[in-house]
Amino acid sequence: MTQADYKKLKAVEQRNKNRWLAVNPLLTDKSGIYILTRTDENGIKYAYIGQAKHVLTRLAQHLVGYQHIDLSLKKHGLADDKNQFGWFATAQCFAKSELDEQEQKYIKKYADFGFQLRNKNLGSQGKGKFGIAENKPSKGYYDGKKQGRKDLADELKTVIKYLNITPKDKGKLAERMMTKFVRLLVMDDDICKGQDDD
Repeated sequence: MTQADYKKLKAVEQRNKNRWLAVNPLLTDKSGIYILTRTDENGIKYAYIGQAKHVLTRLAQHLVGYQHIDLSLKKHGLADDKNQFGWFATAQCFAKSELDEQEQKYIKKYADFGFQLRNKNLGSQGKGKFGIAENKPSKGYYDGKKQGRKDLADELKTVIKYLNITPKDKGKLAERMMTKFVRLLVMDDDICKGQDDD
């Protein structure tokens, strides 16, 4: 990373820290537990509890990340006069050695308060960490490629209803190519289950 890139990165981080300080000027960069809360248009309360060695820095990172809570922050924005349904942040300072225990305590506390938790597990970085929400596997390059093939197969199935597709000759190569073409349409058994044959 060049010096210029590092400066740009730090400038973005500082802007994001300032955005959080506009939401709550009492936020600090000390170690502790941060609590993100919002209430939606239907009165449903949501919360996300996290721990950080530097709370304000971690909150700033959430604004540029791609975890589930980061995406929710981008979608709903931060709370202010114009956005009453945005996310609000508070924090409690604790020693680094207490973070795991306190994070679990606050997650339980907010669950007891009736908040819909956006946490994927019960917190902590070590002992006692277990899931509380279904983790969907992240989609990667090959998942996208597979989806693209499925989309193409679906499109071809629609088009082929109006065409006659036959091999050019009766040789083994033409037969193999016809089989390959049909496989491209079918993809695999999982995709075709429950579909009607035409």
